[in-house]
Amino acid sequence: MEQQELETLEGTVEDIIFENTDNGYMVFEVSGGGALTVVCGVVGELHVGESVVCRGRYENHAAYGRQFHAQECETDMPKDMEAVYAFLASGSLPYIGASTANKIIQKFGASALDIIANDPGQLTTIRGITADKADRIQQEFKRMFGMRELIAYLAQFEISPRRAMEVFRVFGPGAAQAIAANPYLLCGEPLQLDFRHADSIAQYYQMEGDCVQRLEAALLRTLRHNANNGHTCVPRVQLLETASAFIHQPREKLEIALDHCLEDGILRQRKYAGGDYIYLPDLLDAEETIAHRLALLMKKSPEKPRGLEKSIQVLELAQGFAYAPEQKEAIRKAMTENCLVLTGGPGTGKTTTVNAILQLLEQQAERVALCAPTGRAAKRLGELTGRKASTIHRLLEVDYSGGVLQFIHNEKNLLRYDVVILDEMSMVDVKLFQSLLAALRYSCRIILVGDSDQLPSVGPGNILGEVIKSGRIPTVCLNRIFRQAEQSLIVKNAHNVVGGRPLQKGGREDDFFFLEADGDACRRLVCELVTTRLPRSYGFDPIRDIQVLCPTKLGPCGTQALNVELQQLLNPPEKSKPQLQSAARVFRVGDKVMQVRNNYEIVWHRDGGEQGVGAYNGDIGIVESINLRDRSMVVRMDDRRLVYPAENLGELEIAYAITVHKSQGSEFPAVILPAAQVPVRLCYRNLFYTGITRAKRLCIVTGRRDTVNAMMANIRQNRRYSGLCELLTDELPPEQGALPQS
Repeated sequence: MEQQELETLEGTVEDIIFENTDNGYMVFEVSGGGALTVVCGVVGELHVGESVVCRGRYENHAAYGRQFHAQECETDMPKDMEAVYAFLASGSLPYIGASTANKIIQKFGASALDIIANDPGQLTTIRGITADKADRIQQEFKRMFGMRELIAYLAQFEISPRRAMEVFRVFGPGAAQAIAANPYLLCGEPLQLDFRHADSIAQYYQMEGDCVQRLEAALLRTLRHNANNGHTCVPRVQLLETASAFIHQPREKLEIALDHCLEDGILRQRKYAGGDYIYLPDLLDAEETIAHRLALLMKKSPEKPRGLEKSIQVLELAQGFAYAPEQKEAIRKAMTENCLVLTGGPGTGKTTTVNAILQLLEQQAERVALCAPTGRAAKRLGELTGRKASTIHRLLEVDYSGGVLQFIHNEKNLLRYDVVILDEMSMVDVKLFQSLLAALRYSCRIILVGDSDQLPSVGPGNILGEVIKSGRIPTVCLNRIFRQAEQSLIVKNAHNVVGGRPLQKGGREDDFFFLEADGDACRRLVCELVTTRLPRSYGFDPIRDIQVLCPTKLGPCGTQALNVELQQLLNPPEKSKPQLQSAARVFRVGDKVMQVRNNYEIVWHRDGGEQGVGAYNGDIGIVESINLRDRSMVVRMDDRRLVYPAENLGELEIAYAITVHKSQGSEFPAVILPAAQVPVRLCYRNLFYTGITRAKRLCIVTGRRDTVNAMMANIRQNRRYSGLCELLTDELPPEQGALPQS
């Protein structure tokens, strides 16, 4: 029905106002019916002079009037002499400008484009065009219209022009033939299109449901889906069962396909105590590399600095307090071991311990790098230590010039540090940690700091948990709550959650409250707390200081419903306030927004003039300005300003309420955590614990007592399939490894 409601606009492309060649987003002018219309949308590649048929809807801009937002766009070769000249004179083809275009038209007339496509040698009769230039002109013409044909071909299978352009970049002019031979290439690397698109193309070519390509693609898709859920590997039995259910094919056929993938090296298999596990090759390589590098560090003889005990005593005297026994143990091991894990919950003195380690390392003139997986975590680490800290990405220096994530610092260009202290280790996935290890000298020592009770990384792996579980890396767990932290009910309740003890509800003087409410009543309570009660009672800024953290996106207390209501309450529409609509979201100046995927190319500027690139999953900012003409926005994230062109708006979400998963590595002055009607799959302990421990000054849990109890009781949802623990124990037998310290 929606397809029939679209309006149609036909005409000739007169001018290209804006174009993003990476994703096909364009703003252009079309003449037709005696009028000139501004059209915008993801339409692929267009050129002046081409005939277009656009389908979409007219919208009225407050500043720029009537515009046509195209959802579909079909193109044709320029149809008349005037259009052919406009196309050639536009500079779309190499070596042809207005003057040469005029000569070509005079020589070949309306057949000029046919000559270029089929007999480019005739172009050499035009002065200035050599045989090499004629060949280059034909190649670009075929590329241009080859992409156009592919866009039209894939559109019948509901594949957007933007994705069709990505397909063309991967497979080139032979894309259609490659897809016809094996449609399931589309759902593999690096495209990862939806499996249903490949299935629909396969059905078009009458490929059987049990063809080899489909069976193998289903296995790969199942492993990639599990990797996106944090698993580096999957038990062979479970992989076969899941893939069988996914494509409705017998397990026996998938078993044959799996063995074929293993023989060809498309997939890898490792045998652990629990049975056979199947890996994507890059994830097994990552875990094996991590285990090997950590093992090398442990096998290297540690060096004990002279006068260590005296140095610790001097630190204690200078600071006016004595370190707890486990803190001293951590300091000693940080100075003597080549690899150390330091873990503990809030209020147990991790920061104090890290600061002591830093002072001793600096006294020995050690070159130390402080880093964390996210920008907010790195900023917090820098504030707590009073030293420069960076993200892992910034430490390694991202190189995205080839369209693929690479790091400038790698095994061929090592970092020059003696010690790396990596905070918020629970958030680091195996691929990123593999990249960091590759860029470190073999003599570089590593201190991994984190809270093993928090949620594991968004990406695949559970490095901190697996390393601790292996018992092969020296580990110090800080579990004593210090006196100053004992005054905080946030700290007490965080430890109650870990220990499975009931929450303390809190009183007027406490920094933690539990307020019971359900469904819509809970939603109304959250909105009232954000907009009225907390700003009035504590002076919190409702946008900058208060963060709602939801276990789920859905339901009355999920991020989607709360963001709609909170945006309306905190930043309602006004005539003087520009706004943009992107998909189902409306952005206004003053909105709190979050980056929801890594973008290694987006440009930022600091107030002092420094410039860089990159915005990362979880970065939060405020919309400062909106340009309605080109549908772009400027977003301030801490001390950086980032310009978001129209095609990147899909990377942002309204962020008055965010999921607990997205809050990892961040701290907020005040946190409100609604725990009502939480789906069973999200009712687990370390999600609840992570949410509570994001609060610095105030935490309010709203919701149902039984839901909170269910989340606190469930420790079984945390499991991730990973072989790192087993790989470490293989690399480091007990006599070579170190038992954990507690």
